[in-house]
Amino acid sequence: MKIGIYTRKKSLKTNESFLSMIDRLKSGRAEVYDVSEGLESGTDLLLSAGGDGTFLSAASFAVSEGVPVLGVNFGRLGFLSEYRPDEVVKALESGEYSIEEREVLQTVMEGKTEFALNEVSVHRNGSAMLGVDVSLDGVHLPTYWADGLLVATGSGSTAYSLSAGGPICTPDSKVLLITPISPHNLNVRPLVIPSSSKLELSIKSRDNDFLMTTDNRSAVISRETRIPISVAQFSLKRVRLNGSSFIKALRSKLYWGEDVRNEIH
Repeated sequence: MKIGIYTRKKSLKTNESFLSMIDRLKSGRAEVYDVSEGLESGTDLLLSAGGDGTFLSAASFAVSEGVPVLGVNFGRLGFLSEYRPDEVVKALESGEYSIEEREVLQTVMEGKTEFALNEVSVHRNGSAMLGVDVSLDGVHLPTYWADGLLVATGSGSTAYSLSAGGPICTPDSKVLLITPISPHNLNVRPLVIPSSSKLELSIKSRDNDFLMTTDNRSAVISRETRIPISVAQFSLKRVRLNGSSFIKALRSKLYWGEDVRNEIH
């Protein structure tokens, strides 16, 4: 097996757990290399070593190549990068893992097509609030007056969208979420739509530009820019170890349902 290693943390180069994981993979006859110079042909798997931000960066260049990504947790929350180094080595040695498909958003930023696993968002870049007009399959929604607005996938429902008050969706749900960020009117709510939908965003503001992000990448965009958003024709391949599940991750990482009454027998 040919395995690429991606990390943004220079400190991992001297981390005992990280180095031990590499040595154990190599001793199991895996070919391991650093992807800082790019993915090599014939790569079977990409290990993302770090936190969820590292995973999103790894996904941004692995998705179009169809290379599965496995997140190894050397960060804090670790929702996408949820596995410990020892768990990863054991699973790869035994083959106790599967590949799941995650929908990916595509949009155009600064004239370049960008992909996002979690969300595409727009934010004010000055003191003025934004009026965000959304066209949903050619039908115009009421204007969102807010600090910003995001469009999230099922995977992204537990990320920025959750912090902005959006619902939780299982990653295999074929839906998109339209979630306002700090709305300035009380009668707008997050909207769940089919992932087959075609969206276009346009901005009203007294400021001349705004900030647009695709996962953890951002750019300043002119107020006149129109932003098309849709699901890409390809998906991200994410490695899931046997025995893990989205519900288990919700309970262990986000403490979903924690209640002292649940401990009373």
